[in-house]
Amino acid sequence: MAPVVKAFQAKPDLFESKICLTAQHRQMLDQVMDFFELQADFDLDVMKPDQDLFELTANIVVGMKKVLDDFKPDFVFVHGDTTTSTAAALAAFYAGAQVCHVEAGLRTYNKKAPFPEEMNRALTGRLADWHFPPTIGAKNNLLKENVSEKNILVTGNTVIDALLYSVEKVSKNDDNEEITSLKNTIDFSKKVVLVTGHRRENFGHGFLEICKALQFLSKYPDVEVVYPVHLNPNVQKPVYDLLSDASNIHLVKPLSYESFIWLLDKCYLAITDSGGIQEEAPTLGKPVLVMRDTTERPEAVEAGTVILVGANADNITREAHKLLTNAAAYKEMSKLHNPYGDGKAAGRIVDFFAEFVSTSTTELTLTSHAKSTS
Repeated sequence: MAPVVKAFQAKPDLFESKICLTAQHRQMLDQVMDFFELQADFDLDVMKPDQDLFELTANIVVGMKKVLDDFKPDFVFVHGDTTTSTAAALAAFYAGAQVCHVEAGLRTYNKKAPFPEEMNRALTGRLADWHFPPTIGAKNNLLKENVSEKNILVTGNTVIDALLYSVEKVSKNDDNEEITSLKNTIDFSKKVVLVTGHRRENFGHGFLEICKALQFLSKYPDVEVVYPVHLNPNVQKPVYDLLSDASNIHLVKPLSYESFIWLLDKCYLAITDSGGIQEEAPTLGKPVLVMRDTTERPEAVEAGTVILVGANADNITREAHKLLTNAAAYKEMSKLHNPYGDGKAAGRIVDFFAEFVSTSTTELTLTSHAKSTS
């Protein structure tokens, strides 16, 4: 959402915009705000230890009431598939504000995969008045759900805007301590495999399979595996229990956004269950193996920039082996076109509203939290 925020802030003559954070992920949020040089106007600070989805959803809806009563926005922008997005959209609907959904229309049509994100996104879409899908395929999903075409604008994905901004900024910053530590820890003369995993549907057996695959990859003498381990104990326990002893598997704490983007740009291959990385990595020419059985980003599969391998050790090791040992297969996958945009999505959104409200000043609340890239 950061590029959208900045694009609205660049037009203060047309918009009074304010940022509301839920802080669903406090530790990941603060460094993202610093990196993009943003300051929040409202901060619900809802993060609590061992908080479940029931409590989180309720706290966001209740917390948003005061924000909406105070600012009285005409439009509330939410992003993607998080619990923040759905709860904030519901609160905005109750308050009579128009809901604007960025990264709209992505679907697997399996309400349990990804969980709860698939239903979060569908429910947010049902509440939304304006829809900004990244692709024609996502737009077609909305049309099938009887969303009016006049309320849809295909923009590309703002995650690509954020990525391109970030890569340029990181390239000019050579004094980041976390990046320096990575340089001193990892042998970048080898093929660096970047791993991220945090999806609820992979808890338990799925993470045992993922760890089994990474144990196999650790036997390659020319490979370094780097795994920023998510803070959830359902992730940490199997990962540290099974992978701590491998000398070329580097289990590191969750990285700042800046450091993660730097590492993504330097890696050879990404193995992930994340959604956003399916879009970010191909922009940088990095093949992606997706440890999920379904994806709400089928355009990447169709374009050949990602391969679905599930949380299945045999599938992961087979496809990773091919990319690590077959230079032609790697080159073909790394050079394919990314279908998710040109880095100008935020500008298209703001230009749309600039035309829409050009006769009067309109207040907008941009509600977001920092989505994990790991």
